[in-house]
Amino acid sequence: MRLVMFAIASAAILSVPAQAEDTKPLVDAAWLKANLGKPGIVVLSARLRVPKAVYEKAHIPGAVYTDYVKGGWRAKNESGTPAMLAPVPKLEKLIGSLGIGNDSHVVIVPQGENAADMGAATRIYWTMKVLGHDKVSILDGGWLGWSKPDPKSKKPINPIAKGGVTPKPQPFKASLRSEMLVTDDDVKKAMESNVTIVDYRPSDFYYGIRKSSKAKVAGTIPGAKNVQESWLTENNGGTFRSRAELQKIYRAMGVPTEGDQITFCNTGHWASLGWFASSQVLGNKQAKMYDGSMAAWTRGEDLPVEQKIK
Repeated sequence: MRLVMFAIASAAILSVPAQAEDTKPLVDAAWLKANLGKPGIVVLSARLRVPKAVYEKAHIPGAVYTDYVKGGWRAKNESGTPAMLAPVPKLEKLIGSLGIGNDSHVVIVPQGENAADMGAATRIYWTMKVLGHDKVSILDGGWLGWSKPDPKSKKPINPIAKGGVTPKPQPFKASLRSEMLVTDDDVKKAMESNVTIVDYRPSDFYYGIRKSSKAKVAGTIPGAKNVQESWLTENNGGTFRSRAELQKIYRAMGVPTEGDQITFCNTGHWASLGWFASSQVLGNKQAKMYDGSMAAWTRGEDLPVEQKIK
């Protein structure tokens, strides 16, 4: 009887599919080198301000090129707000054309020169998450970290390829997570409910000393805290700060690391860095990003703006 029960239990265990390894938000160069070329891995070169001609001279082997600014990741919406989440059908077509299917593990490679470069990766990462795709990671350190030569031999530590990569188009079907999208009304309700709102722009924007060309009025959303985007990476470089370091920064700026939170900037680029740091590094899954940011907040309806220095 015991043997029969053991056999049944063993069969049940064997019939349970193996759990897939959790996809990490950040991977390092060693991980990517070990997994380069494996089935299902799509390396996406999204190096800010790097034209395709430069990518073709040197890139990670097999990496597919995408233009973060002009490639269709963001678009002007019906209200005229620039750099918003592009229409879902267009994003499905764009993502599929890059050789990314619903089962692909996408590794986004930013330039890695500064925090703004990393913002290209975090914005695409956020877009993939909004579309329901969880198999996505960012190469911490970016291209500059990957291509760094050995200090002694001066030779590349990691493989580098030349020429272009033509991806085989794949079907990609989004499953929109509308709960991740924040509207003007959501921000107003958050203000009324004392929900933490964080401005991830440099302090001169936050205090109203400088104004983005995308915003109609200088200043910030009333009651917002300020964490400068350049603080989220080590020395404003291409490597994210550790969880412990981020906790110290947030504590110093009076920003909680748990609970409801809305991040914003001018157009949702720097804000994606803040959302990534809060949601993916610190683990606050209640953090959301206000895609329209100040470009939307100061457009059309007369919404309040706080100018700390006039």
